[in-house]
Amino acid sequence: MSQALRRCAALLGLCATSLVLALPAQAATVRVKCEVRADRSVASVDGAGLAAGAAYTAVLSSGSQSATSAAQAAKATGEAEFDFSSRRRDIAAGATAIAADFIVGNQVTGRLVDAQGNTVASASRSCRVR
Repeated sequence: MSQALRRCAALLGLCATSLVLALPAQAATVRVKCEVRADRSVASVDGAGLAAGAAYTAVLSSGSQSATSAAQAAKATGEAEFDFSSRRRDIAAGATAIAADFIVGNQVTGRLVDAQGNTVASASRSCRVR
């Protein structure tokens, strides 16, 4: 192969690498669901578009109250699911414990936080009342 062709191939390889590196990462999204009853509060904070294998926590807030989940690695699909509940059986199954009256004014905000403490996605939601 001539030196000119080698240079051209090297330049094309550099351009291709630069294009791959310049592609934007998929933006993280969060879906928040919640339900409030007279005797309990239940919510979930589900993330998508996360870096596979990276650790995240979920922070659930309502009124002046806040609860933080244990850290969890995002699945290979870039998803992570966090549950919050005042129900004993949900807590026994891994949900983060919250008080039965945790949800104030039927509103919650869920945030996904990376290992560096950065909020990567946030959403607020009105809760279903039963």
